[in-house]
Amino acid sequence: MTDIVIRDMADPVMTPGLIAAREGPADFPDYLTAEQVIERAVAETGLREFDDDGAPGLLERLSVTLQALYEDKGLTRGGRITIVGNAVRALANRLRVDDLVRRHPEIRDIAIERPIFIAGLPRSGTTHLVNWLARDDRLNSLTLWESEEPVPAVQIAHGEADPRLARSAEVWATFGALLPHMAAMHEMAATGIHEDNELLFMDLNCYSWEFQARLPRWIDHYFAHDRTGSYAYEKKVLQVLSWYRGETGRRRWLLKSPQHMENLAAIKAVFPDATMVITHRDPVDVLRSLTTMLGYSDRIRRQPTDPEGLARHWIDRIERLLRACVATREVWPAGQSIDVLFHEYMADQPGMARAIYARAGLPLTDEAEARLNGYLAENPRHAAGRVIYDLEGTFGVDLADLRRRFAFYYDRFPVLQEA
Repeated sequence: MTDIVIRDMADPVMTPGLIAAREGPADFPDYLTAEQVIERAVAETGLREFDDDGAPGLLERLSVTLQALYEDKGLTRGGRITIVGNAVRALANRLRVDDLVRRHPEIRDIAIERPIFIAGLPRSGTTHLVNWLARDDRLNSLTLWESEEPVPAVQIAHGEADPRLARSAEVWATFGALLPHMAAMHEMAATGIHEDNELLFMDLNCYSWEFQARLPRWIDHYFAHDRTGSYAYEKKVLQVLSWYRGETGRRRWLLKSPQHMENLAAIKAVFPDATMVITHRDPVDVLRSLTTMLGYSDRIRRQPTDPEGLARHWIDRIERLLRACVATREVWPAGQSIDVLFHEYMADQPGMARAIYARAGLPLTDEAEARLNGYLAENPRHAAGRVIYDLEGTFGVDLADLRRRFAFYYDRFPVLQEA
């Protein structure tokens, strides 16, 4: 096993590719008003009409997002362009979804029954768990390329290569070349199973913004408003994806996002028959991993990178997420939910699979179990190398103080406090 130590977090060694990424494309502006973002989405799609389900709140969230973005003075020009471009893409996707459903209203009759949601802190095993369970072909899961563009911009003939897959693969290949150590932390592959964050992104109510910038104004707005409508919009997009796949509710959806951990009540309101799987890990160890991953990728988008500021920001953010989880955990009854402790999951993954399947009321057949075991054999932990973390030195964090801060979480969930 190769140990990876990132020694240039605060003062990155810059390559020509990183320098170009910090500057961003010359033909895309790094400042747009909300109206200009919408006009670009309209021009890209040839569509102009958003459906009424949540549109006023959507425009307010767009304005707040952009205001928060321009308040982040540490972003490079390329960093700002990334978020502005993502806002255009999110609204273009929404225009296409809304247009498709208006033309095919039968889509809204497709049942999204008994989905399985995976929630949990970033870096707490959720990605491994969703990719693992997705090997069961009785479940519907979401690929990265499909989540980025749920509705194709052009009609694709049977047997023809999908340009959405090619676009996603090109973007993430470039990202991987700029940041070669990311594969050891969180590999982004176009064909990999992905979070359903992108579906919430179309309602501009997804915390993916926060992985690219420091947006306290947006975070405050997000927590101050109910997010149930955004999950209702996610359900609409799942109906669209099911329609494209020829599904009529036969297969259950398998969905995953850390953001679900702070939206347990909203998910219960929209998907009352779901099964909720919540992973739990020592937040100190989560922050070791998360700050290293984000600090490493900040060399693309921040100048200076400011590792200590990054740690302060994410300590606050993880505390808000965990407090929301503790406050609302009881909305999910025992018969529909299960808490997965990271150390128990790592010690006995097959046993945890059996527990999850039992709670979801899904028989674990011999064929399904063979598929799951095959995934474990093919994807050993740390296959791309083991990253060595330094939360205290690189990020200036007092671990004893941090553990006192998270005492409320340790009191509620018996996670192993890792060394």
